[in-house]
Amino acid sequence: MNTIKTYVETHKNRFIDELIELLKIPSISADPAYTQDVIDTATAIKASLIKAGCDHVEICETPGYPIVFGHKHISDDLPTVLVYGHYDVQPPDPLELWESGPFEPIIKKTDIHPEGAIFARGSCDDKGQMYMHVKALELMNETDQLPCNVKFMIEGEEEVGSESLAWFVERNQEKLANDVILISDTGMISNTQPSITTGLRGLSYVEVEVTGPNRDLHSGLYGGAVANPINILSKMIASLHDENNYITIPGFYDKVEELSNEERAEMAKAPFSLEEYKNALDIDAVYGEAGYTTNERNSIRPTLDVNGIWGGYTGEGAKTVIASKAYAKISMRLVPNQEWREITELFKTHFENIAPAGVKVKVTPHHGGQGYVTPIDNIGYQAASKAYQDTFGVTPIPQRSGGSIPIVSLFEKELKSKTILMGFGLNSDAIHSPNEHFGIFNYLKGIETIPLFYKYFTELSK
Repeated sequence: MNTIKTYVETHKNRFIDELIELLKIPSISADPAYTQDVIDTATAIKASLIKAGCDHVEICETPGYPIVFGHKHISDDLPTVLVYGHYDVQPPDPLELWESGPFEPIIKKTDIHPEGAIFARGSCDDKGQMYMHVKALELMNETDQLPCNVKFMIEGEEEVGSESLAWFVERNQEKLANDVILISDTGMISNTQPSITTGLRGLSYVEVEVTGPNRDLHSGLYGGAVANPINILSKMIASLHDENNYITIPGFYDKVEELSNEERAEMAKAPFSLEEYKNALDIDAVYGEAGYTTNERNSIRPTLDVNGIWGGYTGEGAKTVIASKAYAKISMRLVPNQEWREITELFKTHFENIAPAGVKVKVTPHHGGQGYVTPIDNIGYQAASKAYQDTFGVTPIPQRSGGSIPIVSLFEKELKSKTILMGFGLNSDAIHSPNEHFGIFNYLKGIETIPLFYKYFTELSK
């Protein structure tokens, strides 16, 4: 433990500088304009893994962006940990809300991060958290503390659905064979109370298009006589929730897992201040499905949210027009047992059925994934819990997350191994938002904690 702490303290400035250089590359997988930047990031990850001590590193071509695969093999008699991460990032829009350039990393102190935090797109999701594992491997190699085999699989399409990753995993099961999968793409409760994510929600993401007249119309000459697609779309979206914020799609809740009162009571033990939650978001009230707490609404209950809506004239000044088309992007976060393709089809059927005469509706599915739960009696969970306890001095709390990592259920199906989610980010780190950041404390604490997971997992595997 002392050797680990000493190595992190000795090399922390270099660790930070290396992450900052990685964050400067705008690896936006959703925008084809950044294709070369995404590829350049894969090349940078390969170089980092070689430097960290992998025996073999390759950039594996896929139908989409490449996957970086690395391997450090010690013995066939030892367990193998497969580390997953992603090097692509979300688009930084809206740019005007960033206090500094999204790809011009700077370190600033905040109330939550008095030691400073790195502000940049991808700092927490997921370059910063992924790079902790690269540096942890370096630490274990340089201090002769790597107790087992390790593989890395770092992809470039997580933010757009991981389609190529599924293709890769299905075709490379022997290459990816492992005893446990380790991911840091989640968060924890606070810097004084760590937690381990034991559940993830699934996802169904669709785009809808409502078409009225064959062209934009003068709102004076045609207003009141022709269906306005923007008005219609707004009404259709509003109808997707009832007065208790219950989703109205027929069959939507048929397979929803209902937690027992005992399980809900265990969840409620996690420290949480509703007032601090509201203050952090500058809201005067919370909102959601009746009968559930805030922490239950954003973790164990399914949701439906509009992620974007547009149509008509949105420029400066006024233009009196009835738009021919209106659009929205809608995501549904799903809980275990909800099958995302089934939910997507339920949404499509319902949305088409509620369209009034005078408009045409088109629903385009984008991507999705299944929810996931890790049992806390798994030795991987136990190893992670012991590692956090050593470095934070307190036992981590098991916690279900509201987020989605669709490929986790794919890993269990194809590779037959459990995934342990050791996140070091905080909910306040603004992932997917302007001014995303990752605390220096969190970054270095991750590098300090991960080697202990290897130690305890190897011991528990004997």
